[in-house]
Amino acid sequence: MPFIIQPIREFLVRPSVPPTLARMSELAYNIVWSWEPVIRSLFRRLDSELWKDSGYNPVAMLGRVSQTTLERAAADPRYLALYKRACERFDTHLAGAATVHPELTPDGTPDGTPDGNANDKLIAYFSAEYGLTECLPIYSGGLGILSGDHMKSSSDLKLPLIGIGLLYQHGYFRQFLNADGWQQERYPENDFYSLPVKPVHDKAGAELKVSVMLPTGAVSVKVWEISIGRIRLFALDTNIPENARAEDKAITDQLYGGDNETRIRQEIVLGIGGLRALEAMLLEPTVYHMNEGHSAFLALERIRVFMEKHGLNFEEALAATRANNVFTTHTPVPAGIDLFDPGMMYHYFQSFCRDAGIDFDKFMELGRRNPDDRGERFSMAILALKTSAYRNAVSKLHGEVSREMWHELWPEIPVNEIPITSVTNGVHLTSWINGDFADLFDQYLEPDWREFTGDFASWQLVKEIPDEELQEAHRRRKRRLIGFIRERQTASAFRRQASSAELRNSGEVLDPNALTIGFARRFATYKRATLLFHDTERLKRILANKDRPVQIVISGKAHPKDQPGKTFIREIVQLSRDPELWKHVVFVEDYDMKVGRELVQGVDLWLNTPRRGEEACGTSGMKASMNGVLSLSILDGWYDEAYENSGGWAIGDRQEYTEEQDALHASAIYYLLEKEIVPAFYDRRESTASHEWVRRMKQSIMNITPHFDARRMVAEYDQTLYQPAHRGYTEYRSGDFQKAREHAAWSAHVRAVWDQVRFVESSPAPVEPVTSGSPVSIRVAVEMAGLKPADVRVEVVMGRIGTNGGLEETAVVQLQPLDQQGSVTIFSRDLTPQYTGRLGYALRISPDHFADPRMRPCTSLLKWGRI
Repeated sequence: MPFIIQPIREFLVRPSVPPTLARMSELAYNIVWSWEPVIRSLFRRLDSELWKDSGYNPVAMLGRVSQTTLERAAADPRYLALYKRACERFDTHLAGAATVHPELTPDGTPDGTPDGNANDKLIAYFSAEYGLTECLPIYSGGLGILSGDHMKSSSDLKLPLIGIGLLYQHGYFRQFLNADGWQQERYPENDFYSLPVKPVHDKAGAELKVSVMLPTGAVSVKVWEISIGRIRLFALDTNIPENARAEDKAITDQLYGGDNETRIRQEIVLGIGGLRALEAMLLEPTVYHMNEGHSAFLALERIRVFMEKHGLNFEEALAATRANNVFTTHTPVPAGIDLFDPGMMYHYFQSFCRDAGIDFDKFMELGRRNPDDRGERFSMAILALKTSAYRNAVSKLHGEVSREMWHELWPEIPVNEIPITSVTNGVHLTSWINGDFADLFDQYLEPDWREFTGDFASWQLVKEIPDEELQEAHRRRKRRLIGFIRERQTASAFRRQASSAELRNSGEVLDPNALTIGFARRFATYKRATLLFHDTERLKRILANKDRPVQIVISGKAHPKDQPGKTFIREIVQLSRDPELWKHVVFVEDYDMKVGRELVQGVDLWLNTPRRGEEACGTSGMKASMNGVLSLSILDGWYDEAYENSGGWAIGDRQEYTEEQDALHASAIYYLLEKEIVPAFYDRRESTASHEWVRRMKQSIMNITPHFDARRMVAEYDQTLYQPAHRGYTEYRSGDFQKAREHAAWSAHVRAVWDQVRFVESSPAPVEPVTSGSPVSIRVAVEMAGLKPADVRVEVVMGRIGTNGGLEETAVVQLQPLDQQGSVTIFSRDLTPQYTGRLGYALRISPDHFADPRMRPCTSLLKWGRI
């Protein structure tokens, strides 16, 4: 290791910004510039080369720009006019901000913060990664980009929300390929003082730090702040001098790096440390949103705090905290869930539970499908499911998959009634729409098209954009994309010391006039990145057609430990060097937000080939569609909802995936390209624009943009999840947590007598056929074992009798208490069948403590009638 001179003191030097540009630093430290083009252009115009060299990072740029450049800009009336417009846009965006992210004043009092007893809504959004902008590499893929778009859209909607995450010293890896096409990884170090992040300070003016206890001792956690328009993201960092042990400093070193030991330590810092950071900043959220299970330990910490501060026992604290926890699952397959061995859990949490007065076995039950199996590994997803009153998947199809996946937690409930709803993801429009299209929209759409008005019909004005103008705007983006790719390919070839022929080819790849297909995503095997190359000879005939050429741009990373994913990358790179394909197939190294943005804005067709049911949502296709790029995709995730209105094409149908479908799906891709897609793209008999293609582009923009705008997603979260959870916070805290105490006592009583609750008798079914529209009287007697009618929910489940003898197309109706006869209660209702034919019904009873059935706990105690 080379000798390094260590400083004994350190300090920051910032540029001397002229008074007429005094707000440049303020603009740089709020990443609203990432989606406000006027603000972004302010930095680009200052020094375009430096803007690019700094990684599109205004903080780093201001630290490197020469004083001469600043003085020249301050004396340029054109630049000052741009600066004025940028400040106006910035102030407009921040106007009306909710007071949910105060600075702590020197005496420690919060500036504009609701106090701990206030009922003002505040959502705390916990995520392990955030994709906010290229220069903040604290994301790996779709989950992080979704988190970032959630933050930006919450700012747009003035939603009172704050984010909690980790600030990684090395972030996710940078990718480069060796001469043979194998993925290599490198981890450049982030200099936080050159990024748009700032330390949070405590009441004494010192940098704010909290601590978490690990088996090796206390770990200090520094809190940083990232400004995202109106809201704040608080990022946690353990690589600080206070932590003497290297393993403690390394906790926040890499995103998804290391082994299970690293993962559990990161998740302790995120969940427990994140909650303590909020408390240290005097912020008391009313809703806690766990975006994936990585942060689920916050539920344990919340229980501990409620037991310590409010004198609740474990069951009472669980009831009180569960009422305002929200959990979003993004994982459609069990293999993607964090699992920890019982021994590891004991190592990390035995002391925590002992000191908090929490029974360790009770805690472990919260993370197991089978609470009685002490050998079962602890699941972070199950912990989140069991400690949250509200749970959701991220597309309608993913909701179906999730309900089936977690059916074991509610074994007595039909799959369609499992209390996991869905909110389909969206993308942040102004972060992903290209500038050429934005200029067109300014001319032909309503002036407020950038705002989320909820008026989906206004997007029909896209029809009024002349075909030639829309197509020419897209061609400009394609030319830009090809220039970007050629520059990157040439730089990559130089780095590998490639031959002169390969260097020359790098600058000549792709044809600006050819149909261009884009494929960019994480190289997990279920995404089937090589499906397109299933029949290479047939593909060559499609790509190398002299009259109607086609080309493919591919990008993506495989996890460093994913050897099959790395093999896929190598196979594609090797094919791209085929003499017949080198101009038609290009793999772009180091997939990140910049590469993704250029691709979704510049290609003509977006390809997506996952195994159906294994992609929770997918958002890259949404971004492409908003930019007029048509989709060719499996009917999975979001596209299962959007296909019929998207203007694009579907691969296969809605059948469950089997391995035999690989060949069928590949053949379907080739057939669609040969018979429909390529002819439609090159059909230019009347003008330079293909009217059929542009018609489909307009259909895509009109139908996809408003429905898959992330602001629709966030508004839906607020209405269906955040607002009910906020009400739960208010209800369960009132009267010294009276409802929580009553709930726990009620649950204990119900469990004690539930074995004695049973159906005693029910009315017989009608002997003669019932005429359509006539009511059927259903009457049932229930032995209540001392419970009150209000303590239970008695339901009839009616539907058709299928060929297997079971009920199908069922409807659930609650019966009402009619009469009390000792310990037996009569429940009754007249029902009018909605179908004709052979019908039947079943009876069931369950404890009833929640007005909202989505809050049904995993241990539902539901019983079916056996009379």
